[in-house]
Amino acid sequence: MKMKKVMSMLLVAACTMGLAACGGSSEGGSEEDNTLVMATNAEFPPYEYHEGDEVVGIDVDIASAIAEELGMELQVEDMAFDAIIPAVTSGKADIGAAGMTVTPDREESVAFTDTYAHATQVIIVKEDSEIAGPDDLTGKTIGVQLGTTGDIYATDIEDATVEQYNKGFEAVQALTQDKIDAVIIDGEPAKEFVAEAEGLKILDEAFTEEDYAIAVAKDNTELVDKINDALATLKESGELDEIIAKYITADSEADAE
Repeated sequence: MKMKKVMSMLLVAACTMGLAACGGSSEGGSEEDNTLVMATNAEFPPYEYHEGDEVVGIDVDIASAIAEELGMELQVEDMAFDAIIPAVTSGKADIGAAGMTVTPDREESVAFTDTYAHATQVIIVKEDSEIAGPDDLTGKTIGVQLGTTGDIYATDIEDATVEQYNKGFEAVQALTQDKIDAVIIDGEPAKEFVAEAEGLKILDEAFTEEDYAIAVAKDNTELVDKINDALATLKESGELDEIIAKYITADSEADAE
Protein backbone atom coordinates (compact mmCIF):
# COMPACT_ATOMS: atom_id res chain seq x y z
CA MET A 1 0.00 0.00 0.00
CA LYS A 2 2.77 2.40 0.92
CA MET A 3 4.53 1.77 -2.40
CA LYS A 4 1.31 2.38 -4.35
CA LYS A 5 0.73 5.56 -2.39
CA VAL A 6 4.25 6.80 -3.15
CA MET A 7 3.90 5.96 -6.84
CA SER A 8 0.57 7.75 -6.93
CA MET A 9 2.09 10.87 -5.40
CA LEU A 10 4.97 10.78 -7.87
CA LEU A 11 2.55 10.49 -10.79
CA VAL A 12 0.55 13.47 -9.53
CA ALA A 13 3.74 15.50 -9.14
CA ALA A 14 4.91 14.53 -12.62
CA CYS A 15 1.56 15.47 -14.13
CA THR A 16 1.59 18.79 -12.30
CA MET A 17 5.10 19.57 -13.54
CA GLY A 18 4.11 18.53 -17.03
CA LEU A 19 1.11 20.86 -17.03
CA ALA A 20 3.22 23.71 -15.73
CA ALA A 21 5.78 23.10 -18.47
CA CYS A 22 3.08 22.99 -21.11
CA GLY A 23 1.41 26.12 -19.78
CA GLY A 24 4.50 28.35 -20.00
CA SER A 25 6.95 29.22 -22.77
CA SER A 26 10.20 31.07 -23.30
CA GLU A 27 8.17 33.93 -24.75
CA GLY A 28 6.38 34.54 -21.44
CA GLY A 29 3.10 33.59 -19.83
CA SER A 30 4.09 31.58 -16.77
CA GLU A 31 4.51 32.94 -13.28
CA GLU A 32 8.28 32.67 -13.59
CA ASP A 33 8.20 34.66 -16.81
CA ASN A 34 6.58 37.53 -14.91
CA THR A 35 9.89 38.16 -13.13
CA LEU A 36 12.48 40.46 -14.69
CA VAL A 37 15.88 39.27 -13.45
CA MET A 38 18.49 42.03 -13.32
CA ALA A 39 22.20 41.20 -13.05
CA THR A 40 24.26 43.94 -11.44
CA ASN A 41 27.38 44.64 -9.39
CA ALA A 42 26.43 46.52 -6.22
CA GLU A 43 29.80 48.22 -5.81
CA PHE A 44 29.13 51.24 -7.98
CA PRO A 45 27.38 54.01 -5.98
CA PRO A 46 25.11 55.78 -6.68
CA TYR A 47 24.10 53.48 -9.57
CA GLU A 48 24.01 50.37 -7.40
CA TYR A 49 25.19 49.74 -3.86
CA HIS A 50 24.22 47.98 -0.64
CA GLU A 51 21.94 49.57 1.91
CA GLY A 52 21.86 46.93 4.61
CA ASP A 53 20.91 43.67 2.92
CA GLU A 54 19.20 45.47 0.04
CA VAL A 55 20.71 46.52 -3.30
CA VAL A 56 19.60 50.06 -4.15
CA GLY A 57 20.59 52.88 -6.51
CA ILE A 58 19.83 54.58 -9.81
CA ASP A 59 19.93 51.42 -11.92
CA VAL A 60 17.76 49.49 -9.46
CA ASP A 61 15.11 52.23 -9.40
CA ILE A 62 15.14 52.53 -13.19
CA ALA A 63 14.89 48.75 -13.64
CA SER A 64 12.07 48.66 -11.07
CA ALA A 65 10.19 51.39 -12.96
CA ILE A 66 10.71 49.49 -16.24
CA ALA A 67 9.46 46.27 -14.66
CA GLU A 68 6.36 48.12 -13.43
CA GLU A 69 5.73 49.45 -16.94
CA LEU A 70 5.99 45.88 -18.24
CA GLY A 71 3.71 44.50 -15.52
CA MET A 72 6.56 42.45 -14.05
CA GLU A 73 8.35 42.00 -10.73
CA LEU A 74 12.02 42.93 -10.51
CA GLN A 75 14.54 40.48 -9.06
CA VAL A 76 18.06 41.81 -8.48
CA GLU A 77 21.05 39.46 -8.61
CA ASP A 78 24.34 40.88 -7.30
CA MET A 79 27.52 39.48 -8.88
CA ALA A 80 31.00 40.42 -10.08
CA PHE A 81 30.90 43.02 -12.85
CA ASP A 82 32.61 40.79 -15.38
CA ALA A 83 30.00 38.05 -14.71
CA ILE A 84 27.05 40.24 -15.79
CA ILE A 85 27.26 39.77 -19.56
CA PRO A 86 27.78 35.99 -19.25
CA ALA A 87 24.70 35.88 -16.98
CA VAL A 88 22.66 37.66 -19.66
CA THR A 89 23.96 35.58 -22.57
CA SER A 90 23.38 32.31 -20.68
CA GLY A 91 19.81 33.25 -19.71
CA LYS A 92 20.51 33.37 -15.97
CA ALA A 93 19.48 37.04 -16.09
CA ASP A 94 17.12 38.92 -18.40
CA ILE A 95 18.99 42.22 -18.25
CA GLY A 96 22.32 43.62 -17.15
CA ALA A 97 22.21 47.06 -15.55
CA ALA A 98 25.32 48.25 -13.77
CA GLY A 99 26.42 51.59 -15.16
CA MET A 100 27.32 49.69 -18.32
CA THR A 101 28.73 51.56 -21.30
CA VAL A 102 27.95 50.48 -24.85
CA THR A 103 31.20 49.35 -26.48
CA PRO A 104 31.89 47.44 -29.73
CA ASP A 105 33.34 44.50 -27.76
CA ARG A 106 30.23 44.19 -25.61
CA GLU A 107 27.94 44.54 -28.62
CA GLU A 108 29.48 41.33 -29.97
CA SER A 109 27.94 39.47 -27.02
CA VAL A 110 24.74 41.35 -26.13
CA ALA A 111 22.21 43.83 -27.46
CA PHE A 112 21.77 47.21 -25.80
CA THR A 113 18.71 49.33 -25.15
CA ASP A 114 18.55 53.06 -25.71
CA THR A 115 20.83 55.00 -23.38
CA TYR A 116 19.38 56.25 -20.11
CA ALA A 117 22.27 58.19 -18.54
CA HIS A 118 25.37 60.12 -19.57
CA ALA A 119 28.56 59.36 -17.68
CA THR A 120 32.14 60.52 -17.48
CA GLN A 121 35.20 58.44 -16.69
CA VAL A 122 37.45 60.49 -14.41
CA ILE A 123 40.88 60.19 -12.86
CA ILE A 124 41.37 60.09 -9.08
CA VAL A 125 44.83 60.96 -7.73
CA LYS A 126 46.35 62.01 -4.43
CA GLU A 127 46.21 65.75 -3.76
CA ASP A 128 49.98 66.14 -4.11
CA SER A 129 50.20 64.04 -7.30
CA GLU A 130 52.19 65.27 -10.30
CA ILE A 131 49.43 63.84 -12.56
CA ALA A 132 47.38 66.75 -13.89
CA GLY A 133 45.54 65.15 -16.82
CA PRO A 134 45.15 62.03 -18.99
CA ASP A 135 48.43 62.68 -20.81
CA ASP A 136 50.35 62.37 -17.55
CA LEU A 137 49.22 58.76 -17.06
CA THR A 138 51.90 57.51 -19.46
CA GLY A 139 54.13 55.05 -17.64
CA LYS A 140 52.08 55.18 -14.44
CA THR A 141 50.45 52.41 -12.42
CA ILE A 142 46.68 52.75 -12.73
CA GLY A 143 43.94 51.08 -10.72
CA VAL A 144 40.63 50.06 -12.33
CA GLN A 145 37.61 47.92 -11.57
CA LEU A 146 37.80 44.65 -13.48
CA GLY A 147 35.66 44.56 -16.63
CA THR A 148 34.65 48.22 -16.61
CA THR A 149 35.30 50.71 -19.40
CA GLY A 150 38.00 52.23 -17.21
CA ASP A 151 39.67 48.83 -17.35
CA ILE A 152 39.22 48.63 -21.12
CA TYR A 153 40.52 52.13 -21.88
CA ALA A 154 43.41 52.03 -19.42
CA THR A 155 45.08 49.31 -21.47
CA ASP A 156 45.55 51.85 -24.27
CA ILE A 157 47.68 54.15 -22.11
CA GLU A 158 51.29 54.04 -23.25
CA ASP A 159 53.68 52.11 -20.96
CA ALA A 160 51.11 52.06 -18.17
CA THR A 161 50.75 49.23 -15.68
CA VAL A 162 47.07 48.43 -15.07
CA GLU A 163 46.09 46.92 -11.72
CA GLN A 164 42.62 45.33 -11.77
CA TYR A 165 40.41 45.17 -8.70
CA ASN A 166 37.07 43.44 -8.18
CA LYS A 167 35.59 46.54 -6.56
CA GLY A 168 36.08 50.24 -7.23
CA PHE A 169 36.72 51.09 -3.60
CA GLU A 170 39.55 48.53 -3.53
CA ALA A 171 41.31 50.48 -6.28
CA VAL A 172 40.80 53.73 -4.35
CA GLN A 173 42.10 52.08 -1.18
CA ALA A 174 45.23 50.99 -3.07
CA LEU A 175 45.70 54.61 -4.15
CA THR A 176 45.53 55.88 -0.56
CA GLN A 177 48.14 53.26 0.35
CA ASP A 178 50.49 54.44 -2.45
CA LYS A 179 50.30 51.09 -4.22
CA ILE A 180 49.17 52.78 -7.46
CA ASP A 181 49.41 56.29 -8.97
CA ALA A 182 45.82 56.88 -10.09
CA VAL A 183 42.36 55.36 -10.45
CA ILE A 184 40.14 55.57 -13.54
CA ILE A 185 36.46 55.21 -12.72
CA ASP A 186 33.00 56.67 -13.41
CA GLY A 187 32.49 60.23 -12.20
CA GLU A 188 29.62 59.62 -9.77
CA PRO A 189 31.21 56.76 -7.81
CA ALA A 190 34.42 58.81 -7.87
CA LYS A 191 32.67 61.61 -5.95
CA GLU A 192 31.51 59.08 -3.36
CA PHE A 193 34.97 57.57 -2.91
CA VAL A 194 36.80 60.91 -2.71
CA ALA A 195 34.28 62.26 -0.18
CA GLU A 196 34.98 59.29 2.08
CA ALA A 197 38.78 59.31 1.80
CA GLU A 198 41.24 62.00 2.84
CA GLY A 199 43.92 63.39 0.56
CA LEU A 200 42.34 62.50 -2.78
CA LYS A 201 41.01 64.61 -5.65
CA ILE A 202 39.33 64.20 -9.03
CA LEU A 203 41.14 65.80 -11.96
CA ASP A 204 39.20 68.48 -13.86
CA GLU A 205 39.87 66.94 -17.28
CA ALA A 206 37.67 63.91 -17.96
CA PHE A 207 39.26 60.69 -19.19
CA THR A 208 36.32 59.73 -21.44
CA GLU A 209 32.68 60.64 -22.04
CA GLU A 210 30.17 57.80 -22.44
CA ASP A 211 26.54 56.69 -22.23
CA TYR A 212 24.97 53.92 -20.15
CA ALA A 213 22.45 51.38 -21.48
CA ILE A 214 20.87 48.09 -20.42
CA ALA A 215 22.28 44.81 -21.75
CA VAL A 216 19.87 42.18 -23.11
CA ALA A 217 20.46 38.84 -24.84
CA LYS A 218 21.15 39.39 -28.55
CA ASP A 219 18.23 37.27 -29.76
CA ASN A 220 15.69 38.88 -27.40
CA THR A 221 14.70 41.80 -29.62
CA GLU A 222 11.19 41.72 -28.16
CA LEU A 223 12.50 42.59 -24.69
CA VAL A 224 14.77 45.31 -26.08
CA ASP A 225 11.78 46.93 -27.79
CA LYS A 226 9.65 46.68 -24.65
CA ILE A 227 12.36 48.24 -22.48
CA ASN A 228 12.93 51.02 -25.01
CA ASP A 229 9.19 51.78 -24.97
CA ALA A 230 9.26 51.82 -21.16
CA LEU A 231 12.30 54.11 -21.13
CA ALA A 232 10.59 56.48 -23.55
CA THR A 233 7.57 56.63 -21.25
CA LEU A 234 9.76 57.27 -18.20
CA LYS A 235 11.64 60.02 -20.06
CA GLU A 236 8.42 61.69 -21.21
CA SER A 237 6.88 61.62 -17.74
CA GLY A 238 10.04 63.01 -16.15
CA GLU A 239 10.35 59.98 -13.85
CA LEU A 240 13.74 59.01 -15.29
CA ASP A 241 15.20 62.44 -14.49
CA GLU A 242 13.64 62.31 -11.02
CA ILE A 243 15.29 58.97 -10.27
CA ILE A 244 18.73 60.19 -11.37
CA ALA A 245 18.36 63.54 -9.55
CA LYS A 246 17.35 61.74 -6.35
CA TYR A 247 20.74 60.05 -6.16
CA ILE A 248 23.05 62.52 -7.86
CA THR A 249 21.93 65.42 -5.66
CA ALA A 250 21.30 63.63 -2.38
CA ASP A 251 23.61 60.63 -2.47
CA SER A 252 26.37 62.13 -0.34
CA GLU A 253 23.93 62.93 2.45
CA ALA A 254 22.43 59.45 2.30
CA ASP A 255 25.85 57.78 2.49
CA ALA A 256 26.90 59.98 5.40
CA GLU A 257 24.12 58.60 7.60
